[in-house]
Amino acid sequence: MQRRSSPLAALERPFEGIPIDWGTIAPLRLRARAIAEGVYAGEHRSARKGAGVEFGGQRPYVPGDDLRFFDKRSLLRHGKLMIREFETETDRALWVLVDATKSMSFRGSGPGAKLAYAGLLAAALARVAVATGDPVGIAFVGGVGAKLVPARSGSEAFERAVWALSTLAAGGDFVGAEEGFERALGPIAERARRGSTIVFLSDLLDLPPGAARALAALATRGRAVVVGHVLDPDEETLPYEGHSRFRAFEGDVVVEADPADVRAGYLERLASLRATWVRDLAARGGGLVHATTSLPAADVVRALLAGFARRPG
Repeated sequence: MQRRSSPLAALERPFEGIPIDWGTIAPLRLRARAIAEGVYAGEHRSARKGAGVEFGGQRPYVPGDDLRFFDKRSLLRHGKLMIREFETETDRALWVLVDATKSMSFRGSGPGAKLAYAGLLAAALARVAVATGDPVGIAFVGGVGAKLVPARSGSEAFERAVWALSTLAAGGDFVGAEEGFERALGPIAERARRGSTIVFLSDLLDLPPGAARALAALATRGRAVVVGHVLDPDEETLPYEGHSRFRAFEGDVVVEADPADVRAGYLERLASLRATWVRDLAARGGGLVHATTSLPAADVVRALLAGFARRPG
């Protein structure tokens, strides 16, 4: 019988903080700069939506929306509750929220651990924000040694982000801890102002059932929310063979099975998980981007930027 580190589960670790397996992703600073330089070109014009000066479209009303932007004409004509939105040319803060819980330490056939890849995406996004003149801040869900980086502009903001990401270790277990997850969102909920963009980088595994709704709820007051779903290639396909034993990083779950027998059910549950997040995010005008660690990071960064640039609400 074989023991596996797996998508649903991974081998137990005897210490609280799990160091990041950077693999070929390191060095973080140099790789993030190179990716950002390849992504960013031309003059910056913020395409994020807020309370600006130019009409930018409508979207369905959801509880918590500012009623000052309620479209009365749409209600009278179509019987629908709609919110008017506006384009703005002003710079907006980018907040990157990184899932640093234990499950993010998993590395299968990818170039590095999921947390390493998420760190690369976060650092590259921070570099793009700095280049475009936008403030950028970094926050964490879980993690050992995790330190909030307040939203700032300038090259020092990028250096602070790199430092916070490279000194991090995976830690924390949020299985069933709905209140704990909501508390982890608190720093961003308090600091992200109107027009801010929030990018959540996570495997979405072992989070409490209400996590998608709690994160989507941040998309009020003109804020945008986009999720980068970070998975290892092995988590996308469950390629293992032979009877195996899987032990969870979070939740103390142990599963013994032949992957061939459970693969279809596992992939179905993974698709259902994604569908839940897509649905709850879409209700608030957010979106989800696939970020498998085998994908070129520059492509994922472009997709994340496009996700909040063209968001409908």
